[in-house]
Amino acid sequence: MATLPSGLPDLVAEAEDLTRFITQTNHFNSTMAKPAAFLPNPKYRNTSVFRCGPDPELILQTWQKTNLGDRPLKAAATCKAGDVRKAGLDAIAKEPPPAHANLEGWPWFANDPDLQKAKQLELAQSIAQKSVLVSVAFP
Repeated sequence: MATLPSGLPDLVAEAEDLTRFITQTNHFNSTMAKPAAFLPNPKYRNTSVFRCGPDPELILQTWQKTNLGDRPLKAAATCKAGDVRKAGLDAIAKEPPPAHANLEGWPWFANDPDLQKAKQLELAQSIAQKSVLVSVAFP
């Protein structure tokens, strides 16, 4: 099996933890990530995640190494790659940045945006239900 520059295998394992960084307060509440946190970026048609587990310190370190924007990290949601695949999507390693992956395979219906939105929300709901919210506090 090939390895990536980060040292991780190029294939994301079923049991591997995937973390979605959450920068918007309306994408989570006190107990869970909302489906909106997992919806795809329309420009790239995927959802960016990182291959790190639910340890808040590791999440914070990964964020600090890879964040290129100016939005602060509010929380993170961690799920298993297997749960992403059970929902009907795939987790594909995509470096750089180190330990980065994308959730791929979102439905796109150019002629029916309402159906597209409904199908994407259904998949995001499935992932959100299986995810664990991790509160992150900057030192």
